[in-house]
Amino acid sequence: MKEIEVRLRPFLSKIFRNHELQPDEDIFAAGFVNSLFAMQLVLFVESEFKIRIQDDDLELDNFRTINAISRLIESKTIAGVTV
Repeated sequence: MKEIEVRLRPFLSKIFRNHELQPDEDIFAAGFVNSLFAMQLVLFVESEFKIRIQDDDLELDNFRTINAISRLIESKTIAGVTV
């Protein structure tokens, strides 16, 4: 999961510039994220990790934290749900 986090952080730093986001910190509760960023995040994850985010995956809990995003990516990669 650490490799996934390393790849996620540069994208997330565009929003959280001066804030050191913790792996279990709720990015939506922090107040930095809007719906446009949420869609950009989904598109980034699909593109960067070559996976397909399906409608069932579009639950807030899957994108709430770095760890949650990493778990989603790992589960898609293991299941072979690629683009």
